[in-house]
Amino acid sequence: MDVTAMIKDAVEKITKDDSLTKAFKADPADTVKKVVGDKVPNEAIDKVVDGVKAKIKLDSASSALGSLKKLF
Repeated sequence: MDVTAMIKDAVEKITKDDSLTKAFKADPADTVKKVVGDKVPNEAIDKVVDGVKAKIKLDSASSALGSLKKLF
């Protein structure tokens, strides 16, 4: 599985489960390893964690922007 697919898989699982979301905030690397499994080589874990963080921020910003648009 490539890094992009791992990021997508992790984001889907983490954002759908409140306990995983809390765990990710506390220990992102460990949570990603638990969610994606042993598929993530140690040298790629930081890239996957950074990708998940970026995607979650982007989704949150997009959601907030959508809410603002409804006001106007």
